Amino acid sequence: MSATPLIVLGGAGFIGSHCCKHLAARGYLPVSVDNLSTGHADAVKWGPLERVDVRDAAALKGVIRKYGARTVLHFAAFAVVSDSIRAPDSYYDNNVGGMIGVLAAMKAADADRLVFSSSCATYGIPPKVPIDETLTQNPINPYGWTKLIGEQMIYDQAAAYGLNFTILRYFNAAGADPEGELAERHDPETRLIPLALMAASGMGPPLRIFGTDFDTPDGTAIRDYIHVTDLAEAHYLALRHLETGGDNLVLNLGTAHGLSVREICGAVERITRALVPLVEAPRRAGDPPVLIADASEARRRLGFHPRLSDIETIIRHAAPHYGHKIGTTEDD
Repeated sequence: MSATPLIVLGGAGFIGSHCCKHLAARGYLPVSVDNLSTGHADAVKWGPLERVDVRDAAALKGVIRKYGARTVLHFAAFAVVSDSIRAPDSYYDNNVGGMIGVLAAMKAADADRLVFSSSCATYGIPPKVPIDETLTQNPINPYGWTKLIGEQMIYDQAAAYGLNFTILRYFNAAGADPEGELAERHDPETRLIPLALMAASGMGPPLRIFGTDFDTPDGTAIRDYIHVTDLAEAHYLALRHLETGGDNLVLNLGTAHGLSVREICGAVERITRALVPLVEAPRRAGDPPVLIADASEARRRLGFHPRLSDIETIIRHAAPHYGHKIGTTEDD
């Protein structure tokens, strides 16, 4: 039996490529659609690559029809909060313009199932933590607004045309492929764990801690880190939910456990046995002090249980890609 085709927008990126590997192992043909502005062609190993910009609805419609796909997984977006504040126009053009193209192409090509990568950034500064899906969404940066606008566009498309969807609000994706085939690669790198590992190995400059005066136990921001392979499994479960006639869902993906910047640095030092040199810097605009998921709804609706998202496993899987020699554990 031939593999079921899926359109994976942003399939050459960090999370998209991990999902392609995960889904291919479960009998799907992931067709990566990527303009390679930030993705990497050599990360596309488990299906074809179509070099298309998602804002080009006509070209995207052609790709969907070429493979006869009904389902689209949408990872393609700019996703750096500080960049969105410096250049909001580019974020609205790419992220909101991209959603316009995606929904138009899906409608024209009769693709009626969508799994959308949203973000905890849509919540802004939450009134309580852990954050559940019922809390008011009030973004404090343009990136968060582009994701919230994308969600609203999906709701409206579903009401008008019967689109079936699952919206997944990620917390902090981290780690790397347990088998070592894929890793996080951004140019420039902006994410905390890679930057800490690079600082510890000498591959990068000292780690800048943006803000040491947050209302948290050690003064640094707290985030909920989820392993990228666990995210891939959540996408598989969301896909199966839609394929079996499940209802539309909006779900948080996280662990319900937060770690501060200093705690991440301590974990990197403990696991790599290398010092993370630090430089303290002022807070960045648009950074909430604490973001921790209440992910109980994903457990209840999808049966999703993160297996690899303890910080030790996340760092062990990521560290070898940044110059560290790390022993394996029985759970790797």
